[in-house]
Amino acid sequence: MRTVSFTMNISLDGYCDHTMFNPSEEVLEYFTATLREVDLLFFGRVMYQLMFPYWADVAQNQSGTAAENRFAEQLTEIDRVVMSRSLDSVDDKARLVRSHPAEELLKLKQQPGNKISVDSVSLLPELIQAGLIDEFQLVVHPVLVGQGRPLLTGGSLQEKLNLKLVDTIAFKSGSMALHYLKQ
Repeated sequence: MRTVSFTMNISLDGYCDHTMFNPSEEVLEYFTATLREVDLLFFGRVMYQLMFPYWADVAQNQSGTAAENRFAEQLTEIDRVVMSRSLDSVDDKARLVRSHPAEELLKLKQQPGNKISVDSVSLLPELIQAGLIDEFQLVVHPVLVGQGRPLLTGGSLQEKLNLKLVDTIAFKSGSMALHYLKQ
């Protein structure tokens, strides 16, 4: 069975608004390396629209820094599933699914392949409740933003989920990569 990894940038005060972060070259290299283990990205609409077409344009035009270009190339090569009731279409490497995200992810998890990266804060509680998230890879940035989408909202989980810290990486920028496994 494939491993499902929830991967997210987060502020020190618990918000996941990517527009508030400016990841360092080191952090981008870290995410590029984590993507090498992934052969499927599982997005909600908001994250998908944040990432695409932006990173696809960077990859095509090589318009970022060297680290941004490497990240963009790695990201855009990976197949994607996008959960959305409102999108009309997605890019050529993506498949649009309208309902039942936990059922869809379970089917995908049971197929042969490498790691699946889940990048959706809105779907997280449902996927945790279904027991589908095997690991959490969070990069905590040294910034307090005071607004945006929290990782989890009060009451979004029926019971707590115990995790085991298996790795940490301290970046020169002050960001920290934290890798947890579900216990």
